[in-house]
Amino acid sequence: MIAHDIHPVSKPRLGLEYAGGKPAHMIRKLLQKIPYPFGRPAHRRTTPAVIPASQHSLSRERLSRNAVSVVDRLQQAGYEAFAVGGCVRDLLLDITPKDFDIATSATPEQVRATFRNARLIGRRFKLVHVHFGREIIEVATFRASHGEETEDGEVQSDEHSRQSESGRLLRDNVYGTLEQDAQRRDFTINSLYYDVRSGHIHDFANGLHDIRNRQIRLIGNPAQRYLEDPVRMLRAVRFAAKLGFEIEPHSAAPLPEMAELLHDIPSARLFDETLKLLMSGQGERTFDLLHHHDLFAPLFPDTDEAIEADPDYTLMLVRQALRNTDERINEGRPVTPAFLFAAMLWPALPQRVKELEGRGIPSIPAHQQAAQELLSEQCRHTAIPKRFSIPLREIWDLQPRLERRTGRRADQMLEHPRFRAAYDFLLLREAAGEQTDGLGSWWTRYQDASDDQRRAMIRDLGDGAAGPKRNRNRRKRKPRAQAD
Repeated sequence: MIAHDIHPVSKPRLGLEYAGGKPAHMIRKLLQKIPYPFGRPAHRRTTPAVIPASQHSLSRERLSRNAVSVVDRLQQAGYEAFAVGGCVRDLLLDITPKDFDIATSATPEQVRATFRNARLIGRRFKLVHVHFGREIIEVATFRASHGEETEDGEVQSDEHSRQSESGRLLRDNVYGTLEQDAQRRDFTINSLYYDVRSGHIHDFANGLHDIRNRQIRLIGNPAQRYLEDPVRMLRAVRFAAKLGFEIEPHSAAPLPEMAELLHDIPSARLFDETLKLLMSGQGERTFDLLHHHDLFAPLFPDTDEAIEADPDYTLMLVRQALRNTDERINEGRPVTPAFLFAAMLWPALPQRVKELEGRGIPSIPAHQQAAQELLSEQCRHTAIPKRFSIPLREIWDLQPRLERRTGRRADQMLEHPRFRAAYDFLLLREAAGEQTDGLGSWWTRYQDASDDQRRAMIRDLGDGAAGPKRNRNRRKRKPRAQAD
């Protein structure tokens, strides 16, 4: 874990012009800059190491009953089928899998024909979901790398696979063999295939070795694999944080140079990936890894600038917000992305407000305009849906209103549906070192006070908490017409 007391230094960047898309020759030049050892592929096997049931801790009883049923039925229909990926990895680490994935030689259409409760999904990567009540078993057909021959000796056409000029995979439906499927998976620890009948694990990429050594390693040339799908860089960090593993040096080395490739990923997909990164119960460690490998700036560019401008305050607020979120998740309590995103972006807000106030805009309108501009720019990188951005804005907008407590304002604030979130956010700001003249403590006491005590607290405030006075030009009433 990165030490919290190490302040970041300014880092060179490749330039944000990539947000519009770099030409293919620039991508090739980028790859040429990466030293050879960093592109050294993980050891590949043409035939798998077969680990018998007596040499590992897996058993079919530890898998979902429905997952075992899917594998059995596919094998009975004459297809190859294995439990694969995260569920095998997690069970070997004595972690309860979140879901169970199956890899098979059957095409998606053949899988759908085998199960009446199956649905075909996806265009970029065709899959089948087999439904068992609330549980969904995901079934994927063996894939091959692009340009490889199929079992019939043919190279599949562009309708099955497509890449952008920069090399990013846009469609990936090139079907292949078990061996080809193993080599095109991203990480060695996700390339383990468990046969529920024999109990054997098929290991094509020394994944079991990396699990035992607690390492995240790319299969193949790391730079090329990141180029195919830059989100793999985020997945490497997510798995390292989730499992407590280290990213193997050759797989980690290209990350700072290739981080800008994330600007080519749709903002909606990056929002989903960001939720997985920061709301999985290991958000603080994930943030440290993202920041260490220069992967945080493409996700939160304004916050990254705030870290460089004021590292003590910004890092303290962001880490405390993530620490609080991790605790709630690990205790089974509800969390909302709105609050977390509000905290992640808040350090970038004050400077914008100050600039607008310097142009003569009053404080509260300046705060609202700055918040809208910041949120709009953030959505270009991670597209925050309105169901989260609206409460996020309400949490922000209530911060200056918490200072206005005279008259009935304090009681009206308590009745606001976002008061609790705004109050928690105020305490978070104070914990990060913001000076609020005891505002958080005042609201803590006010919530528990009796009616008489509340009136006394309001009187003690005097005029200082009334906020700026409005200059209202009262309309003069017309004099009544005198009766004749």
